Order: sequence, then C-alpha cells, then structure tokens
Amino acid sequence: MQKIVSVKEADVRGKRVLVRVDFNVPLDFSAGEARIVDDTRIKAALPTLQYVHEQGAAKIIILTHLGRPEGKEVEQLRTAPLAAVLRALVDYPEIEIRENLRFDPREEANDEGFAKELANLGDVFVNEAFPVSHRSDASIVGIPKFLPSYAGLRFIEEIEKLTPALTPPKNSLAIVGGAKFETKQPLIEKLVALYGAVLLGGALANDLLKSRGLPVGASLVSDVPMPTSFAENVHIVAPTDLVVEGTVSRPAHTADVRTDERIVDIGVGTAVAWAEEIKKAEFVLWNGPVGMYEKGFVQGTDALAEALVNSNCRAVIGGGDTAAALAKHTFDPSRIFISTGGGAMLQFLADGTLPGIEALTNSVE
Repeated sequence: MQKIVSVKEADVRGKRVLVRVDFNVPLDFSAGEARIVDDTRIKAALPTLQYVHEQGAAKIIILTHLGRPEGKEVEQLRTAPLAAVLRALVDYPEIEIRENLRFDPREEANDEGFAKELANLGDVFVNEAFPVSHRSDASIVGIPKFLPSYAGLRFIEEIEKLTPALTPPKNSLAIVGGAKFETKQPLIEKLVALYGAVLLGGALANDLLKSRGLPVGASLVSDVPMPTSFAENVHIVAPTDLVVEGTVSRPAHTADVRTDERIVDIGVGTAVAWAEEIKKAEFVLWNGPVGMYEKGFVQGTDALAEALVNSNCRAVIGGGDTAAALAKHTFDPSRIFISTGGGAMLQFLADGTLPGIEALTNSVE
C-alpha cells in the first residue's frame, strides 16, 4: 500500500474543499421528527473541519450519505438534522452540507459522471469517511480521479491504530462477534494465523457450534457452513455455555439447546473464562458483540467490555454495539482505541487496504 497524504499537507487557503464524511448516524423518529441518537461520527470529523477552517478554506462542502434511500428522495433521510447538529458544534460561516448522496442512484453505482459533478463543486478533496471507505461509491473512489485528494485526520488515525493489529505480539487475543460468516471467513483465517486464540460470539459462534456437531435449535446461522478446518482448529474458540430463548430465556450448556430455542448470548461461565483471557492478553482485537445486543441481550458483551477496561492490555475495538458497551465505562483512549468503522475495519484487517485508501494513493496531483 502506498503512503496516503494527510490533509495537513494540502494547500486549502482560498479554495473550495470537499470533505466526504460519514454522518450516517442513528436516528429516532418516535417524536415525529428525526432526532440524532448518537453524534459520535459527527464529532470524529470535527478536528479535520477545524483544521481546514483555520487554514483559510474559502468554502467547506460536506458530502455524506444517511440511511438506505436506494436512490430515491426520502424525506426522513434528508441532511437538515445533521446540519443543525453541526452548526451547534462549529460556527463556521463557510461550511455547508449537501443533500444525502444516496438520493442519487449514481452514488452507489460509482457513476463517473456523478463523481465529476461532485468534483466540480470543489478544488480539493478530503476523505474523512473511513467507515464507508470499504465501498466503491462515486464519492469515495470517483472524486479522487478529478481532484487532488487527501486523508482526513481521523482517517489517518484509523490506519495508524489499526495497522499494529496486523502484527500483534504473541500473547494476543481476537474476539469476533456478529453474523455473516461468509464475509468474515477470510478475516478469521488470517487472525488464526496471527493471534493466540480467536473467540467467536454471536451468530458466528452458532456456525462454529453447528460445525462441531452441537445443536443450535432455531438460532441464526449462515447459509455457508464452516469448513472442517475451522471445526477442528483448537485456536478457534466457541462458548461453553449460553443464554437461549424459547418460551422463556434460560441458561444452557452448548449440548442442551432445544429445537425451538435460539442462542441469544454467551453464558456466565463463558463470560468469566473469556474475561480471564482478556486480562492475560497483551493485545486484544475485538469487533462485534457476542450476543444479540440490539435485542437487549447485553450481559456477555458488557462483561467482556468491563474486563477489558479493567485490564492492562492495549486494544482496538470496532462495531457500533461493541463501542456502546465500552462507552458505559471510563477508559484510557491511549490504551483502547475505538474505531469508527465496522465493515471497513474488518476489510482493512483482512486486506491491509480499502478501495478508499487506494483511491487516495492514486488521485490526481
């Protein structure tokens, strides 16, 4: 991977600066109007916006997507609420937010004409959207073909913090939760070769248990079965006990999941054992909750988060629910880094690069 160039090396004085951010924040519509539930991603972009402002940019034009409007204008997914929150955080008269990029179907189609239209809005391009830089969208990989392009400050930090996870010390631990084994198989294979142990939670654990001949009942599993090599690998670790839900929620051993039950979390015994592994590790890489966090089954994930905060190891964390578990605690950010990327973090770890990174290294001068 070639070296990408930081915005700090860009000449922005008197210029129109396009900044691609990821303000795809969670929204609450219960009161009738969109309310931003978590502004973490907006705040993550502020250092770059402040820097560009202080360097004398004539205009700062923010590009972002919001939700999945599928190429159509959706009233609830307009960027006006984002603009209101941003104005409360920074008072720069030269800043503006364009409308939702994904209202135009050409964005996700990586249409070159659309990329050129966006590029014509500015003189310099800054990618500060690490969480979506694993996608080959027009605003990510298309604009750099037409403008001098740079990485935002948070984008640079993401790469600097994630890169050491590719060469971890011997006594290191990886925890991977969530679902979609078919998309995570290359990463798990890579981590097994790098880490002392890889602990699987969530639906990935269901896949592993099934591959080892254990019952998973009505639990979510991948359409692609885990290979025998995974089932036989002692360094790929499954839970030893679980929380299952049928007519009621109950604790269960891995051999005791009934046909009408689904696995919703790791059990207390597994949480205690994995917490001990965290305390012994020198470095921990963690992406994804180990239970159905979004459904309220948070105990296992929260127990691991607490163990991590109380340990002395260095750690890199990714995924929204995992970050939410860590956010319940006070911790040293110089020791524990929370990536803003979920899928982008996983793809970077698997491939060592991203389409958005490659686009920056090959941008026009």
